Amino acid sequence: MLFSMLVAGCIISSISAAGMMGVKAVFRKQLTARWHYRIWMLLLVALTIPFMPGHLFQFSSWVPGLGGPQHRDLGAAGDGAGLQEAANANMLQDFTISVNRGTPEFLQTMTVGIWFAGMLVFALIITRAWLSIRRMKKTARPVSNADVLAVLEECKRKLRITREVMVLESPLVQSPMLAGVLKPSLMLPSRCMDWLSMDEIRYILLHELNHWKTKDNVTNYGIVAFQAVYWFNPLIWMALKQMRLDREIACDHAVLQSLDERFHSDYGQTILRFAGRASHSVPFSLASPFVGPKSPIRHRIETIVRFRADSRRQNIKSLAVVALAALMVASQLPVAEAMNRDDSRYDFTGERTEYEDLSAYFSDYEGTFVLYDLNADQYRIYNESQSTRRVSPDSTYKIYSALFGLESGAISAERSTIEWNGQKYPYDAWNRDHNLFTAMDSSVNWYFQAMENRMDRGELQGYLERIGYGNADLSGRSGPFWLESSLAISPVEQVQLLKALYTNQFGFDDKHIETVKQAIQLQERGGARLFGKTGTGTVNHKNTNGWFVGYVENEGNTYFFATNIAHKDQASGSRAAEISLRILKDKGIY
Repeated sequence: MLFSMLVAGCIISSISAAGMMGVKAVFRKQLTARWHYRIWMLLLVALTIPFMPGHLFQFSSWVPGLGGPQHRDLGAAGDGAGLQEAANANMLQDFTISVNRGTPEFLQTMTVGIWFAGMLVFALIITRAWLSIRRMKKTARPVSNADVLAVLEECKRKLRITREVMVLESPLVQSPMLAGVLKPSLMLPSRCMDWLSMDEIRYILLHELNHWKTKDNVTNYGIVAFQAVYWFNPLIWMALKQMRLDREIACDHAVLQSLDERFHSDYGQTILRFAGRASHSVPFSLASPFVGPKSPIRHRIETIVRFRADSRRQNIKSLAVVALAALMVASQLPVAEAMNRDDSRYDFTGERTEYEDLSAYFSDYEGTFVLYDLNADQYRIYNESQSTRRVSPDSTYKIYSALFGLESGAISAERSTIEWNGQKYPYDAWNRDHNLFTAMDSSVNWYFQAMENRMDRGELQGYLERIGYGNADLSGRSGPFWLESSLAISPVEQVQLLKALYTNQFGFDDKHIETVKQAIQLQERGGARLFGKTGTGTVNHKNTNGWFVGYVENEGNTYFFATNIAHKDQASGSRAAEISLRILKDKGIY
């Protein structure tokens, strides 16, 4: 999840930063100084997208699902062997292939670790900067000069600011600045009144009060926070540097609009005067200094020289450009949805559910058991957390693979035999021709892969989405997508799908539903019939995931169940089946 968030952040931040700089470059003459700065707010919005909760931008739910699949008629001719029920001798035997995983997961973890380490470093830098400003405030004292306070009130009235504004002077301040968030203050260099005229003080106060009015002090902290999060992206550093410059130019522009034209050059001279006095900048730009040594003074002065009051027409053009940029940002939302969709858990409401303690059955396994009583319409669940956690379905997926094959016409109940291609497999039972029933009995991987190869990938995706199978993710390419790969499903969903299969809520051909039921029938005892499928996930030759899912028809009622167990090397479908049968026996179900 964190790695996906990081990748989404890298993609979205790069596209948004480059796109925003491109829009500003192309339409620089159409944007006013104010909108040259404000348009950057869209970038800040874009930078939050990777961290937004997924439900805020689920655009895929607005798109109609794929239509029903097309059926192909294979005709009446076929092999009678397809109708034979497989024996249940293999129910507790594990047929699985090991999936080899190298270092990608380790590399993902290491990458996320480096990301967090970088953020920690910048958090320390930000903390140091905050402490520096705090020291400035501690050494500061309120300005008591009556003339300065009178000019302050005059400037506040001009800008329509009614709140109290604290003006301080400190020996640690080199350039006038607005510092703080909750209680922002205007901070001036100590004894600056000795060498500044009242007009120059007026210009300084107008500049800083404009920062106050537009809440630039708050925005500045947001800029610094995003710099820390996206420390690895040079495009973000470039964009945020330009944003700071545009902020100062927008503030200069606002001051010039409030001054008579004959005072514009004096305002520029005041900026130049402080350019020679500032000896160091505020660390990591937690404050908004009037002038800093790294501030592009030349660009600000050139803008002042070229100053023209904003016209209504130019403001309209600016709004059109901003709307275009907003569309560009909005286009990133589907990217975030695809990257950040949290498919690791199923959102289960838990209505009509009882939770019980079955830990004695699971011994050293981390596991869960989900039972649904059809007549009572009630769930009984052990281990609520794991019951909704999605993991690879492994061979339990073959129940639905068979159904999809029948529905698509890739196979039929009468013609389901697929010839063995001669490749040697680790189980003798796999090294021969198979039909649906024998392939389900021996959990023959190659059979179901060959069957699905007869189907279009989009058609298969449509089936998964139609029945709501887990995360419906077919992206795994290194092997079967259902074998410790991209496809994942939770035990609760397994039970819900089995119920939907049993009652044919899918709207599939009833004949195909009955064929699948026959293929997964395991035992019949004392008037009760057991249906089900095991699954084992083997990674690097270690059994890490075990499944047994199914249902029991018993005396006028049907019970659907799913057991999932996890272990570092001893979890298997056969072990999950043993646990399930013990629980079902003790509950008097089977």
